[in-house]
Amino acid sequence: MDWWLTLSLILGALLVLMMLGLPVAFAFLAVNLVGAYVFLGGTSGIEQLVINTTDALTSFTLVPIAMFMIMGEVMFRSGIANDLMDTLDKWFGKLKGRLAFMAVGGGVLFSTLTGNSMGAIALLGSSLVPEMERRGYKKPMSLGPIIGSAGLAIMIPPSALAVVLGVVAELSIGRLLIAIILPGLLMAVLYALYIWGRCTLQPDLAPTFEVQPTPLRVKVEAGIRNILPIGFIVFAVVGVIFLGLATPTEAAASGAVATILLALAKRRLTVENFRVSMFESANISVMVLLIVAGAVAFSQLLAFTGTTFGMMDAVLSLPLNDHMIVLAMVLTVVLLGMFMGPLPIMLITLPIFVPVVEQLGFDTIWFAVLFLLAIETGSTSPPLGAALFVMKAVAPQGTTMGSIYKAAIPFLICDFVAIAIIFAFPQIVTVPVSWMFG
Repeated sequence: MDWWLTLSLILGALLVLMMLGLPVAFAFLAVNLVGAYVFLGGTSGIEQLVINTTDALTSFTLVPIAMFMIMGEVMFRSGIANDLMDTLDKWFGKLKGRLAFMAVGGGVLFSTLTGNSMGAIALLGSSLVPEMERRGYKKPMSLGPIIGSAGLAIMIPPSALAVVLGVVAELSIGRLLIAIILPGLLMAVLYALYIWGRCTLQPDLAPTFEVQPTPLRVKVEAGIRNILPIGFIVFAVVGVIFLGLATPTEAAASGAVATILLALAKRRLTVENFRVSMFESANISVMVLLIVAGAVAFSQLLAFTGTTFGMMDAVLSLPLNDHMIVLAMVLTVVLLGMFMGPLPIMLITLPIFVPVVEQLGFDTIWFAVLFLLAIETGSTSPPLGAALFVMKAVAPQGTTMGSIYKAAIPFLICDFVAIAIIFAFPQIVTVPVSWMFG
């Protein structure tokens, strides 16, 4: 059977099952089992698929997923996230558009702590948006900054999605976590510049209001009490990798322990909070691992049937230069993000895209960063970006999807600018990785 016909059957069946409402993990499982039976020699093919999947799931590199989930759950349930917002509120003072800048600052801080973009939107949206609108902020400045900055969780370590990408694409998790730091900070700077420019040109979007003056001593005390300890967690995750003290997996575990110790030091981690945090993190981790298992089996199925190599040859024969092929892949991910969740996109496209990138001779870590940027952009893209619906769920009553779409578009433009900069200057990704790993 021709590769394109095999690909059409496999992808068609997968998409039909997902459109029927079958969970992603079970849709992959069904397609993998039937595909292994049909294309890989009946029951012997299924047995080989089970063995390969088991080997993939017992990999030590998957441990960070569970550890990052624990960090996020403990952080939110212990109230440490709310302490961060209170401290930012004191620091920004009378700055024009201060609450919008708080959303960006909060997005960056929560990204370094939880790696959970949807959780960040839920927290920032429910706590900041009502206050912003009460102060007279218009929708573009109350909704947009939260939608944009919460997506930074994908781009700043710890990022569970980056770990999944590394496993599926068979890339170094440590290199990938280091590579996404500067692009994530670049996105935050672009968001802040946009907010400053828009508030300067249209002051009515973010009207100034009287803020109770906060003495410098109080600001410093709040920073020492609520921000400085966060440096302990950041060091436990990223610092130990930089210093060569731990592998990415060990760093994820040390980050989880550091988060629990901080919650204990603040006397916020009750027995009930700890129990719920462990249960919820285990629940989410199992779901993600099931999807990873399906993805690994799916990529092997495509490889064994010759589909991957057929697709690679077809792409390489296109009348486009190498950079245009990579750009087309990135834009494809963004377009898919308007209709699908990040994980299905990743699991369907990576087994096809990564071999092409390797064959073209590009740095796969650089492409992985572009891929994550495109995933983040797609998740906030109308009409069906998941982040937009989370915002709708937590936004004040009367907020329409139309207003959410309009608020998100300027930050999508910022995302595209970031993609263009990373695309044009790969050194932003490659130099830190080379400096760290040689």
